[in-house]
Amino acid sequence: MRRGPAACLLWPLSLIFLLLTTVRRGLYRLGALSSTRIPVPVIVVGNVFVGGTGKTPLTIWLVEALRAAGYTPGVVSRGHGSHGEGTAPVTADSLPQQVGDEPVLIVQRAHCPLVVGRKRVAAAKTLLAAYPQVDVIVSDDGLQHYALQRDIEIVLSDGRGAGNGWLLPAGPLREPVSRRRDFTVINLAPGTAAPLDGAISMQLQGASAERLSDPTQTVALAELAQRKSGIVAAAGIGHPERFFATLRAAGLQFDPMPLPDHFAFDAGSFAGIEADLILMTEKDAVKCRHIAALRNDVRLWVVPVAAHIDAMLAEKIAEKLRGRTTA
Repeated sequence: MRRGPAACLLWPLSLIFLLLTTVRRGLYRLGALSSTRIPVPVIVVGNVFVGGTGKTPLTIWLVEALRAAGYTPGVVSRGHGSHGEGTAPVTADSLPQQVGDEPVLIVQRAHCPLVVGRKRVAAAKTLLAAYPQVDVIVSDDGLQHYALQRDIEIVLSDGRGAGNGWLLPAGPLREPVSRRRDFTVINLAPGTAAPLDGAISMQLQGASAERLSDPTQTVALAELAQRKSGIVAAAGIGHPERFFATLRAAGLQFDPMPLPDHFAFDAGSFAGIEADLILMTEKDAVKCRHIAALRNDVRLWVVPVAAHIDAMLAEKIAEKLRGRTTA
């Protein structure tokens, strides 16, 4: 657990941050700050670690698992990059720059009702008004949004664990890792041993790539693993190394191209790249498909991944929903 000089200097500020977050949550629990319970159960998916840990694949898996259990799930999300203070429904054709890249991906993959909004309560009410058949709501990245009361909390982390163990700004944590939750899921690199502390393991796996311009054209990653050069892998996600690890686990050799999370692609983003194939994440693809120069670049291929999680998690969530034990 590395704590450099800068982190040590910022540590007193992290204590203030801890005090503020503790007081804020306490005020919600005591009713001093208003929180709202909506008519259907709410499942929150979030993390205490700043940055991406794989919440979008987990949310997609959760929607599919709930549907398989007989529920009609809907999703509410902040929508990174969305505009305005109101709410907006998301479709598979929504523009990522207006509603966020992750919500568009969730709708495309999970085929579920989804509403974005800065205020989760307003988004949930809008969702239920538009889709009265929804009987459970998943709040994507809503762990710290206490104004919306929840029935189940799922905290997701990855191989980075708790970093240096300190809260912002001295470390990468929004809340202490000891915070209460119903389930802990750890997004592990392929081949990593399952956790022994009661957490549930999740692994992202992909088997093929599809051409950005024509998703019906696919190639197995095992076939791409035969290439010794000419492949670049680009990832504009919270933790690009996770995507690269998935490709390495499939045997691929490539030049990594890490990009900032929610990277703003444009027509020239890959103009200077010398490669026969450029592999990208689904999250990046939802933005690139709206840019003609990229959509028509035959070098660009998308690698869909799916979350593989112990079915026990779905069973336990269904049990809690039937009991409605408040988080």
